[in-house]
Amino acid sequence: MRRREFISLLGGAAMVPLAGYLRVNAQGSPPEAPDLPLGAHPPSIPSPEPPPEDVPLPPERVRRIGVLMNAERRDREALARLDALIEGLKAKGWNEGRNLKVEIRWAGDDDRRIRDYAADLAEPTPELLIGTDRDTAKALLSAGGGLPVVFLNVVDPVGAGLVAAMERPGGGVTGFCQTEFGASTQWPEILKRIAPNLMRVAIIHDPDIRPNRDQIGAIQTVAPAIGIEAFGVDAKNFRELERAVAGFSRTPNGGLIVGMDAPSRRERGAIVQLAARFKLPAIYADRLFVTSGGLISYGADLKEQYRLAAGYADRILKGEKPADLPVQTPAKFAVAINLKTAKALGLTVSPGLRELADEVVD
Repeated sequence: MRRREFISLLGGAAMVPLAGYLRVNAQGSPPEAPDLPLGAHPPSIPSPEPPPEDVPLPPERVRRIGVLMNAERRDREALARLDALIEGLKAKGWNEGRNLKVEIRWAGDDDRRIRDYAADLAEPTPELLIGTDRDTAKALLSAGGGLPVVFLNVVDPVGAGLVAAMERPGGGVTGFCQTEFGASTQWPEILKRIAPNLMRVAIIHDPDIRPNRDQIGAIQTVAPAIGIEAFGVDAKNFRELERAVAGFSRTPNGGLIVGMDAPSRRERGAIVQLAARFKLPAIYADRLFVTSGGLISYGADLKEQYRLAAGYADRILKGEKPADLPVQTPAKFAVAINLKTAKALGLTVSPGLRELADEVVD
């Protein structure tokens, strides 16, 4: 072959376009490599650029929630309920330190601390405030200046003035009832099952709380059908309560019904001791009384409420308005029985009642 012809062949090979190697045919598979003159080499394909180093994602926006607890920091049950709220938030994708900051204040039942801590939580402005009973919710509404509020453990939020209606709360507040009148009307019957000789019950309540008066009326309506006469006992403080219970106990076959308002919760241990001193079987709205030595309780599962509150918090943080979220009544109720207290009162817990109990304290 002449030298000129050989150089021409090389030149033609060098002009083979790169696209010929990369083009995909109509069936989606690469084409066959083009025929090259003898001795020619396909053009080299440049190596791909090395991938860029990992670039850190921008940090997520951190949302703030303020929680005002109506308990002391050492209260194990309150801590367990708070854990249920935090776990519920995690299940919705909210994680402390990444996209959420939860600020907690432990006010107990001290009115001054409730007001001060409510103001503290409202500054700097959070996206949401959570009150764990009627008093903390009212304090947060007052301090928050329109910030969204979710409440827990409120007997009658309409009667308490927190919401306009259960289905359409209005304003910037919604939440979860502690109980409903339908549940409280079960108290006389449950107490009668564990104390069959019961003929009279004193319903301990704070007369300044309107929902309590309505609840007493509901209990008094159903009690006669099971042979029980129900009385309301005013008790703004323990001294008044002690005097009233002492007088009530002079007539035999009596018992106590204790709701879950702030005075009752504040004097929980003293009320349990008072019932034991006067040998009065008592039913309570919260299992905390039973674990403190009370006889029996029937009330809403508050841990479940805290978990459900995480769902409302998630929806509000994502843009929904509290006014559009209906107030929820409890879906789950629990019975707790203290066998040691029953024995001290000379009561026998039937197998049927024991089977009904969700929790039995030995």
